[in-house]
Amino acid sequence: MIRDDDSVGSVLARDAGIFMGFDAFDHDLHGGDLLALAPFVFGRGDARHSNGAELPGTLKWDYVQRYYFDHNATTPIAPEVYEALVSCLSQVYGNASSIHFFGQGAKRQLEAARRLVASLIHANPAEVVFTSGGTEADNIAVLGVVRATGHSSPHVITTAIEHPAVLGPCAQLGREGAAVTVLRVGASGVVNADDVRNALRPDTALVSIMHANNELGTVQPIADIARITREAGVPLHVDGVQALGKMPVDVEALGVDLYSMSGHKIYAPKGVGALYVRKGTRMAPISFGGHHERDRRPGTENVPCAGAFGAAAQLAAERLTEDANRQAVLRDRLENAILDRIPGTGINGARWSRVPNTSNIYFDGIDGEALVIALDLRGFAVSTGAACSSGALAPSHVLTAMGLSADRARASMRFSLGRGTTTEQVDALVEAIGASVNHLRRISAHA
Repeated sequence: MIRDDDSVGSVLARDAGIFMGFDAFDHDLHGGDLLALAPFVFGRGDARHSNGAELPGTLKWDYVQRYYFDHNATTPIAPEVYEALVSCLSQVYGNASSIHFFGQGAKRQLEAARRLVASLIHANPAEVVFTSGGTEADNIAVLGVVRATGHSSPHVITTAIEHPAVLGPCAQLGREGAAVTVLRVGASGVVNADDVRNALRPDTALVSIMHANNELGTVQPIADIARITREAGVPLHVDGVQALGKMPVDVEALGVDLYSMSGHKIYAPKGVGALYVRKGTRMAPISFGGHHERDRRPGTENVPCAGAFGAAAQLAAERLTEDANRQAVLRDRLENAILDRIPGTGINGARWSRVPNTSNIYFDGIDGEALVIALDLRGFAVSTGAACSSGALAPSHVLTAMGLSADRARASMRFSLGRGTTTEQVDALVEAIGASVNHLRRISAHA
């Protein structure tokens, strides 16, 4: 019933348990990947006043089951991680720089988290710097290393499929006088290590190449590239945001000098990340105001989120093989069903070199944003590419760098699976895609 004083917000809040099918007082993370956010379709309705009279033109709610296939954009916080976060928020409130009892308690929590994150990538904890996320980690690495050279026009090598968090600081260095070489990739979406070798110059100050691409999932030959950069004496930075927790990462075995990470891609909260910096790597600060994090990143450390990141790293290490194997099976099931049932489709990027949870598929004759909306109305969250670039009119820079036409790039969709993804969800998604694509193609044919 709608009372006299009801607003839409109050109705949603009061009746969330009814319309969403769960007890509103259950655990905050009830439902895992089932979003706890008003999954309703709004329309003209038959709501009634508390006296029984119909209220014409009011809102009604139709229940829509919602499933999440956009884990590369962000992951839901894991229950174990949530517990670690809440525990730290409520009990560890000191400043980790303070020398008294409360400060030292926070310091212990921070260092415990540092050890857990370091363990996930087989690093020395002293080489892990906490940041606000992957973007800040990339900026500290790229700008810090290059500016430390002191050269007025240093040379930087990167690729055309990097995340904007790397391409942005590289562009800034270009504005400051640096020469930036941007390597293209072929249809595989995998950079050729020999192209890196051929691009090296005596004044090359940094090579920055991502580990796994956020849109394609393709994995780059980092170990091969690291051998080349090590021989040349050039630092190698790797954006590992989309590889962490999805595949084994050993920074020592890979031979990298810097490795960026993000908490919210591995079921930790947003707002925390880390940067691995190999001992001896020269870096200039890019921000100022304190000596925190061994002078790499000034500012009071976010101890609760760092603790949650540590818990997520420990969980990722324990579940790495299980998660990877299960998600690879589901991803292949999704791809094979789409390719078998829907004409005019294909996989973007190499199927032989990618993380297990990611698939990028083109649907010829379809506008990708329209398909995102159509699937969202059916209860499925997917994306056309990087979340930070959503809303952009230009086609994906990753897909066009591979040689795709602008039309095919705009017709491409990214599906990224997670721990909560099930076979039933995948099969339901395939049905929804088929119906949505057929509908959109009919509309396009009659336009």
